[in-house]
Amino acid sequence: MIPKEIQEMLAFIDANPTAYHTCASVRNILLSEGFEELLESGKWNLQPGRDYFVSRNGSSILAFRMGTQLQNCSFNVAAAHTDSPCFRIKENAELCTGDKYTRLNTEGYGGMLCSTWMDRPLSIAGRVLITDGKTITSRLLTVNRDLLLIPSVAIHMNREANDKAAFNKQVDMLPLFGAITEENALKKLIAQELDVEAEQILGSDLFLYPRQKPSVWGCSEEFISSPRLDDQQGIFGILKGFLNGRSAASVNVAAFFDNEEVGSGTKQGAASTFLYDVLHRIACSISASEEEFHRAIASSFLFSVDNAHAVHPNHPEYTDANNCCFMNEGVVIKSHAGQKYTSDGMSMAVARELARRAGVPLQYFANRSDKIGGSTLGNLAMMQVSMNSVDIGLPQLAMHSSYETAGVRDTLYLIRLMEEFFCSHMEETEAGAVSIQRER
Repeated sequence: MIPKEIQEMLAFIDANPTAYHTCASVRNILLSEGFEELLESGKWNLQPGRDYFVSRNGSSILAFRMGTQLQNCSFNVAAAHTDSPCFRIKENAELCTGDKYTRLNTEGYGGMLCSTWMDRPLSIAGRVLITDGKTITSRLLTVNRDLLLIPSVAIHMNREANDKAAFNKQVDMLPLFGAITEENALKKLIAQELDVEAEQILGSDLFLYPRQKPSVWGCSEEFISSPRLDDQQGIFGILKGFLNGRSAASVNVAAFFDNEEVGSGTKQGAASTFLYDVLHRIACSISASEEEFHRAIASSFLFSVDNAHAVHPNHPEYTDANNCCFMNEGVVIKSHAGQKYTSDGMSMAVARELARRAGVPLQYFANRSDKIGGSTLGNLAMMQVSMNSVDIGLPQLAMHSSYETAGVRDTLYLIRLMEEFFCSHMEETEAGAVSIQRER
């Protein structure tokens, strides 16, 4: 029996091929739950006990729930990212090969596993900027049919394909769009999909996405595979726990940032001022002084949620001997001596206590000391607003593949941990001491 939360998550991922779609889906869920939408350009009049959200660039979104007793408040923040590695379509996209083929000119977005994008149906999704002569508006686009394919080279023509795989993104990874097409065929196709005139299209942010559907599989239906598990699995787990949790003396925040896969250094990325701006405006709205804002931050906590590398069944040697994780065995705490992850002794202790209260098993991940791993958005967000923070994730295989694999039970563990977190209030009571009260 597949848990309903897993069915919901896979449907969520399948419906959201880009960060723009993910942001829009989260927005719709929040509206259905009674949250009020704010504009950064508008005046905020926040009230205790009310729920709000604000987005930036249509691809990052922060939701928050105001407590009812905020005299000595702190912020409970959980963050994940809306983007995934893929291929972005360049502005002048159509490339002709002789008079026989039309390809699309693309560039890599993030560090994808190139081979996994070959020989499978692809299509196009993203946002398109439309004008009516007075106003420019953003429209979501999903071309919901098999439209493109990146063909691999036959083994007969490249005898070293299985031994020395190397991919040039400008040569090997351009998708086939069709036979020779009329000029501006892509723009005309987009206009037809959106039911507008081609001349109304002023700009776009378009990406390739794999058409393969998510699946549940394994001898006991214990595994899930899907595009974009990194990091929509984290978004879904945070959002579920966030909607189930409240804390009277805290402001709960679910923060979903774009552009983590390319360094977060954008106006909507985790390294931007977005989180700081929102937290500061919340503090101002409850008549907190600058002093009280900094006191609140000092008692606040961040869970940075981004998936972790599970032990590979064919290559266990790639992971540390005893700081390694397996699918379906619990949420992973990640640590790194060079601070690629934010976890330290204090933040790990807080995570352990919350997991104990929630009945959630934990695992621990550290890279082999002779391998360089990736980083997450946590330490980048902390450059703008500093609080205790721990990096966690769920174990998965084939990270940055077009089709990743994880465990069914781990999503449920994350939801429980996030609910416990969002039902808690934290306070720094003295140097090196944190009080955690459950306030549901």
